[in-house]
Parts: sequence; structure tokens; C-alpha cells
Amino acid sequence: MSVPAGRHLVWDWNGTLLDDLSLVMTATNVAFASVDAPPVTPDDHRRRFRRPIVDYYGEVLGRVVTPEEFAQLDRIFHDAYRQGLVNAALAADAEHAMRSWPGGQSLLSMWFHDELVPLVHGFGLQSLLARIDGLRATVGGGPKAGHLAEHLVALGLSGGQVVLIGDSLDDADAAEAVGAGCVLYTGGLTHPELLAARGVPVATTLVEAVRLAARLD
Repeated sequence: MSVPAGRHLVWDWNGTLLDDLSLVMTATNVAFASVDAPPVTPDDHRRRFRRPIVDYYGEVLGRVVTPEEFAQLDRIFHDAYRQGLVNAALAADAEHAMRSWPGGQSLLSMWFHDELVPLVHGFGLQSLLARIDGLRATVGGGPKAGHLAEHLVALGLSGGQVVLIGDSLDDADAAEAVGAGCVLYTGGLTHPELLAARGVPVATTLVEAVRLAARLD
């Protein structure tokens, strides 16, 4: 596999390296149940989910969600998510895909940084990554673009040196915002039809995603 000189790979975590769709669905429906909203199906979630997450919640609930209410829903979601996280696993080919990339790589997640780092270490992936960054705030849900820009500054890289592999339209938007390449993975939290319509390479496995990333100019 040939990689353009200086090209660096940034991995998304939730829905990409971490296979957590079922866990996300459980936690999302716990949050919705707390305000007497009906549950959403995985297919519905994959078609409707977006960032800012408050907008997604508002669409499902059929009303404006205030910052205070979103903070409460976000807390309920994450409490439920944590309960199931001990049973979460990596995507089937995650480690193989990471080891097949000959250049530098790092991880950028919207999961809380202080919890993300030991989780990544628990899966034994830290030696493959030049940097691990998670959310350094108590409430998240916003776009990834600003976090990606900060991640690249910390790495000393420009967008043109980077390819991002993720599972959401927000990943593609973030990559576009910094001038990076992007490959989208269909095995995560976004419906494949939406990913295909975004206009960037789409892969059905992470190994394929790495191959596509290596071919980007």
C-alpha cells in the first residue's frame, strides 16, 4: 500500500473503531423515555441523527429542546451508555485496519477524554496512535470541525496532510472544514444511503476504508 508523503490518518471512535450502535440505541431510548417520547429504531436513528445533537432531539420530540433540557437528556444518555460500555467491542476488523496503515495515525472522539484514554488503552490500541483526543467538556453534542482543527494543531499537521475515517456526515463536514480527505464507513451510526450521497469515498469495512484512504490524492 502506497501512502502520499506525510499523509496521516485520523480515526473516529464511536461507530467506527468502536462497534457501539446497539449501545447508542439503548442509551438514546432511555433518554427519550425520560421525557415520555416513543423509542426510535436503529434504522430511524441512522437516518435522522445529526449534530448538533440538540437539533436531532428536537426533531424527534417535535419541539424546541432548551439548553437545560438538553443537558439533562445528555446526562441520562451518557449514564445509560456507561452502564453498557463494559460489554462494547471493537469493530471486527478495527485492529487489522489500523495495523495495515503504514503512516502515522491518531484518534479523535467526541466521547469524554478522561474516559476515552483508559478505554483505548484497555483495547491495547495506544501504541498505534500518535495522539488520542476526546471531549474536554461536560456537555457535548456539537459539530466535530473545531475539535479536528485543534487536534491537527496539536499534531503539527495541516488538513492537506490528513485523511479522516468516520461514520457520520459530521465527520465529512469536519474534514472538509480543515481541508482534509475523508472516507466514510457504513458499519456505524449513519445510514449507508446518506453516506453515499455525501460525495466522498464510502467503505463497508474498515480495512477497505484504509485502502481507500491510501488512494486519496
